[in-house]
Amino acid sequence: MTDESSAWLAAASAEAVAAADPALAAALGMDAARRSVALDDLVDALLAAAAAAWPGTVVDATAAGEHRRAARMLEALRATVAVAVEGYHRDTRAELRRQAQDRAAFVDDLLTGHADHGRLAARAHRYGIRLAGQHTVAMARAERLTGATVQAVDAALAARFGAGNTLTSMRDGRLVCVATGSLRGVPAELAHHLLAHLGPDGWQIGVGRAHQGLAGLSASLDEARDTLDFADRLGLTATILHAADLLVFPVLLRDRDAMVDLVTTALGPLTSARGGAAPLLDTLMAFFDNQGNHTATARQLHISVRAVTYRLDRVQALTGYHPSDPTQRFTLHTAVLGARLLGWPDQPGNPRDRPNAPG
Repeated sequence: MTDESSAWLAAASAEAVAAADPALAAALGMDAARRSVALDDLVDALLAAAAAAWPGTVVDATAAGEHRRAARMLEALRATVAVAVEGYHRDTRAELRRQAQDRAAFVDDLLTGHADHGRLAARAHRYGIRLAGQHTVAMARAERLTGATVQAVDAALAARFGAGNTLTSMRDGRLVCVATGSLRGVPAELAHHLLAHLGPDGWQIGVGRAHQGLAGLSASLDEARDTLDFADRLGLTATILHAADLLVFPVLLRDRDAMVDLVTTALGPLTSARGGAAPLLDTLMAFFDNQGNHTATARQLHISVRAVTYRLDRVQALTGYHPSDPTQRFTLHTAVLGARLLGWPDQPGNPRDRPNAPG
């Protein structure tokens, strides 16, 4: 604390103790927070002011009089300190809220690219972000995500990687973390802190690829968001999903008409099965997820190995494709992935199934 701040604090504390006015004490606490005075320095200054005022308050020099005087002084001092500390915390909370709002607004402008580039660059400098550099965006969704959790994660990541290398904020109810593109380990560290704050369930992280410049930030954000969307559609449960590992899915959806045609042609006959297509589709997905292992597939679906074999034989009987046949596996697997992406056969508006099988 500078000499100027020390002199101001001593004078203001003496005035607050002498007046014993709650409004004056609250204003002292708020001013101390704005001047970046440490809380313990504020309390120490109030105690010193009370000690300095004590000799000048003698009215009754008897032991009983001194006792009453001390009790009054301590009670007044307790009330003054309590109100000053509350004023200090109130201003600190307001400043934290303002900083969080500024940070959220900056992240929003950064990722949308709608703000003036010159002003955005000036604001980015405060956060250590180089707009011309390469960055990666990670997005986390969680059932119990709060602003306090996001702030704690932001502080932890800044402490681990450096304040200028990561920037974490809340956006549309999700946590968004912007990291320097060359930085390694940010998604894993983010997952570590979400696990500590939220437990093992109810959250998932999508990670975009590293891109250059301001437009690259928006692209990486879109990839992170799309990755979480693909996880929903495909039932992917991994806690961290990288867009680079899921590049096949945007390709599959690029020609939606062709994908619809493949799904309805290859899988359409499954709708005629007793119980509908869903059990057979779930079996195919589990079978492919487990690299064709019947035992692992049965364990995942909580059915017997015999039931898995029966369902796969039904798939072949209905469609003409068998997932164990190397020449037919790719087509069938691609159709199953497409079905998940399209929400087939449950999504309304899908084309009517065309039960054609390969010759």
